[in-house]
Amino acid sequence: MIASSHNRLRRAMLFALMGALGVLFAAPLLFMFASSFKSDEAIFANLTSVTAYLPNAGWSLTNYRAIFERSNLPLFLLNSTIIAIVVVAGGVLLNSMLAFALCRLRWRGRDTVLALVVAMMIIPFEVIAIPLLSLVARLPWPVLGQGGLAWQMGWFNSLHVQIVPFLANAFCVFLFYQFFRDIPRELDEAAKMDGAGPWALYFRIIMPNSGPVIATAAIVLFIGAWNQYLWPIMVVQGEAARPVQPGIQQFFGRSNSWGQIMAYASVVTLPVLAVFLAFQRQFVASVAGSGIKG
Repeated sequence: MIASSHNRLRRAMLFALMGALGVLFAAPLLFMFASSFKSDEAIFANLTSVTAYLPNAGWSLTNYRAIFERSNLPLFLLNSTIIAIVVVAGGVLLNSMLAFALCRLRWRGRDTVLALVVAMMIIPFEVIAIPLLSLVARLPWPVLGQGGLAWQMGWFNSLHVQIVPFLANAFCVFLFYQFFRDIPRELDEAAKMDGAGPWALYFRIIMPNSGPVIATAAIVLFIGAWNQYLWPIMVVQGEAARPVQPGIQQFFGRSNSWGQIMAYASVVTLPVLAVFLAFQRQFVASVAGSGIKG
């Protein structure tokens, strides 16, 4: 009886702590969404009260209409959507293939490649940004002109310069590798007895049983692609290929209205929340089922 009461108390304390942390992390988002419906005067009038996190009686969509009238937000959203979709689709395929080769196939140098993947996880992007910039400035890209197919030097001011360098992700490779290790190898042996080769094993055995880790990798890749900021500033000068994150800096320079800035930030944030909520169950299953083990 005492042990049961103690367990209930611990569970209640855990739920209270989780609720407090949830409120703490949700408060900035609630403030941003609520402020996007208010005028600047209303935002600053109740900063010290709970009503700052709630739409007021005079809420309107004026700020949202203004951001679409005063910026190329639809174009920026389209660019970011294309970049994120291609990065997620290509990244899941390429990173899972490498993880499959590292985990389920035997070949010379496999341990060295795995060590390099782990080492790349601790290298921040800022370290390789300048060498990568120098590389893409020298790479050719096929373009279709009036005289037919031609080669253009340099990848600047394009969507592919924001996609190709981010298809390979060391963290996602390691995430897939850890998950693939937990898939029983008896499935491999049974498939090989039926005459399945490596490709059949990958597409028909491994990937169909990897839904949770695929969802987790998709979330990681989508957030990384959607939140690109430093790299687009370095390689994109015009608006034709500009994504949403550098666009908010441009809009901030054009508008001093905090309500409009909050509306812009809300529109940019909603796709990330939607993707996470859509894959939340698979994400939790992946973390609980495999995690990052040694």
